[in-house]
Amino acid sequence: MAFAEGAAKLVLAGPVAAGKTTALRAITDGEPVSTEMPLSDGPMEGKTTTTVALDYAKVNLEDGAELLVYGLPGQEHFAFMRPIVLNGAIGVVILLDGRDPMLESQCEHWLQECAAHAPNAAMVVGVTHTDLIGTFSINRLRRAASCLGRLIPVFTLDAREAPQTLQLVRALILSID
Repeated sequence: MAFAEGAAKLVLAGPVAAGKTTALRAITDGEPVSTEMPLSDGPMEGKTTTTVALDYAKVNLEDGAELLVYGLPGQEHFAFMRPIVLNGAIGVVILLDGRDPMLESQCEHWLQECAAHAPNAAMVVGVTHTDLIGTFSINRLRRAASCLGRLIPVFTLDAREAPQTLQLVRALILSID
């Protein structure tokens, strides 16, 4: 898909430890610009660093289209970055951690937050770490994703796997009007 005005802006958003930086690294050819810093409270679920400003990389799709991909920090005290980074985005991938006991409310929060700053952006939800929990119901998350009153596709994925992450990006691109 060629974009009308050159490269298109895509944003990865979601809470801490959902896999935003991992997904970005999986789909880029080179090393992305990253603002990863050690977690101030020590390791969390095996995670030792967190994004404190943003991540950024260019991604070239098979058809030659170029995406400028930005990853938002997940901590609420960096919420001031959201309107800055989401400005001009054609699409938003919300990544959520399937282990989160507040998964549905996190889904609604991130969809509403991103829609507030990028109301015309297409959105898709990807859920990571579902392989680490006993059971997972994607249907309950699809119900939560309906909070915006429009169809938001919901997928599970391993953010470390480029084909799975790119499939999520393709689904997002196909939903763009």
